[in-house]
Amino acid sequence: MNKSKVCCDIAMFGALGDLAQRKLFPALYQLDRADLLPPETRVLALGHQDSDTDRVRKRLAVKLIEHVAPDELSEAVVDRLLARIEYVRLDFASPEGYGRIREWREGATVPLMVYMATPPALYGDIGGNLRQAGCIEPSTRVVVEKPIGHDLESSRVINDELAAVFEESQLFRIDHYLGKETVQNLIALRFANNLFATQWNQDHISHVEITVAERVGIEGRWGYFDKAGQLRDMVQNHLLQLLCLIAMDPPADLSADSIRDEKLKVLKALRPITRDLVDSHLVRGQYTEGSCGGQPVPGYLEEDGAAAGSKTETFVAIKAEINNWRWAGVPFYMRTGKRLQDKLSQIIIHFKPAPHYIFDPDQAHLANNRLIIRLQPDEGMSLQILTKDQGLDKGMRLRQGPLELSFSEAFDKARIPDAYERLLWEVMKNNQYLFVRRDEVEAAWRWADQVIATWQDHGGLPKRYAAGTWGPMAAIAMIARDGRSWYEDG
Repeated sequence: MNKSKVCCDIAMFGALGDLAQRKLFPALYQLDRADLLPPETRVLALGHQDSDTDRVRKRLAVKLIEHVAPDELSEAVVDRLLARIEYVRLDFASPEGYGRIREWREGATVPLMVYMATPPALYGDIGGNLRQAGCIEPSTRVVVEKPIGHDLESSRVINDELAAVFEESQLFRIDHYLGKETVQNLIALRFANNLFATQWNQDHISHVEITVAERVGIEGRWGYFDKAGQLRDMVQNHLLQLLCLIAMDPPADLSADSIRDEKLKVLKALRPITRDLVDSHLVRGQYTEGSCGGQPVPGYLEEDGAAAGSKTETFVAIKAEINNWRWAGVPFYMRTGKRLQDKLSQIIIHFKPAPHYIFDPDQAHLANNRLIIRLQPDEGMSLQILTKDQGLDKGMRLRQGPLELSFSEAFDKARIPDAYERLLWEVMKNNQYLFVRRDEVEAAWRWADQVIATWQDHGGLPKRYAAGTWGPMAAIAMIARDGRSWYEDG
């Protein structure tokens, strides 16, 4: 690989914020450590705080020690990365001061990557001010964080502001779940292995589970979260993107638009959750006091800054259906919540049993194969299969066991990169296939808005669940009505 071809100048807005210090600078450190940042790569850190380059470098050094594993920390690499960084204090909403960016870029021969690690309300201001200062070129790449807006209308406003300055080909809308190694392997698993490619449809799969569970609560973000809720915060972007990668048809190739075209078809085929389906297809919950990790924790309404009587959901379970030939009759059970029993992100593909069962009738319940795809905390895949139990006295008794692929064990000599490392690297390569196109964002919001509107029309309060459990009993009842159970309860 010719590394000079992927060299960029990086202008990072919000460089002293939590996202930048916890994720982005550690990701740049790892890229530098892997010799993927050419010597001429520069970073302009932009923030509101009154500081200077020397103090910012010292602050970032402390944060790197905090967020990089000790066995991966190299003083030489830290020094090398910090030497690339300059700091400029800037009011992002005001055009004054943007000339400093133009001066910093004077004579540059590499593309500019603009990373907006800021609230989406500032995207339009930043873009317009960059254009007015003469900092935008055809090769400029712009990274923006999701979720974009809080509904379809607000997302269109933000995307229109971005489109007024940048071409769609310049925009990289990040969903960090798409950078995870296991999510990447979904594409390889499905389309490189005929074993799965030929089985990936309603003839062979009975149902799919998608779980994104968090142990943490609101973590001081009550004001923000109460306006969003779990459906807008997690379902509209992360879970729907995972659903698309599971359900999409094979793309013609691995180009960005081929993959994103197929994902869009899935979003357009999602069945609306209408008034008559609310009780059977949607559960909203809100955690009460309980225990997580052996420690007592308050309920949502007792968190710092909470307002009494909030109806905002901290848990959502949805039975989603896709109206197309491949998935007709196959439910996708999605759930996500805060203050759940464990931190867990996984996808379970449940295959249908063989049409004729010849073994012990008492073991018929074991006959379904399952493919378990773990996104966190331990990335990997496991295929649950049936084999004969060992021993002369066992006859043809069956036992269920996994064909296991743990990435950390199977590739013990290769470090698994963090999602942001991969995403930054793909931006530097100008490859958009891991990023979300505008029409995808709008299709996801259109479906999510309809779900929210239906629930609001239905009325009612979120179901209560104790912190440290797997959510409200109604979520168990939702899947149980179909004669199934969530994987942890099976």
